[in-house]
Amino acid sequence: MKASKIREMTKEEIAVQLADLNKEGYNLRVQQKTGQLQNSARINVVKKDIARVRTELRSRELAAKA
Repeated sequence: MKASKIREMTKEEIAVQLADLNKEGYNLRVQQKTGQLQNSARINVVKKDIARVRTELRSRELAAKA
C-alpha cells in the first residue's frame, strides 16, 4: 500500500485498515510457526504497511495538536 493512498483515507478508514493489517500479520505469524506459510515475504510487506499506517495516524495526531 502506498503512503499517498493512506493519506487519502479518513481516520476511520485508517483505523479499520490498521486492524485488518494487524489480523493479517497475526495470521501470517501463526502460519509461519505451523509451517503452512507459502509466501514468507508477505510478512515484511504487512509489517511495513502497518508502519505506514501508524506513521500517518501519528502525523495527523500531531497536526491536530498544533
